[in-house]
Amino acid sequence: QVQLAESGGGSVHAGGSLTLSCEVSGSTDDKLTMGWFRRALGKEREGVATLDSEGGTTYSDSVKGRFTISRDNGKNILRLQMDNLKLEDSAKYYCGADRKMTHRQAMLWQGRHMDYWGKGILVTVTS
Repeated sequence: QVQLAESGGGSVHAGGSLTLSCEVSGSTDDKLTMGWFRRALGKEREGVATLDSEGGTTYSDSVKGRFTISRDNGKNILRLQMDNLKLEDSAKYYCGADRKMTHRQAMLWQGRHMDYWGKGILVTVTS
């Protein structure tokens, strides 16, 4: 089993930055494909950024160039650096992990069928 715990959310003005962290614990290994997903109020869950064990990444078009996903394997932490935040980035952000998917599959399937999930953390961008 793998446990995921998000932290770092909060409220920020548009144009500002925020870094989300996801601590990975339990039966971890470096083979996990991980990702950040979000669900805004009244909307479906969408993929934000995914990363596999070899460093391959996929970003949604809406965050490309503004968000950066990274993993600190020594500390078992997945991060999402979010810069130039926009009002439409407001959502609950979830960390997900899977042992079999590629980073492209995880994004394409919008996180469906992923093995493990965190509880999510709220990000609010204000004007």
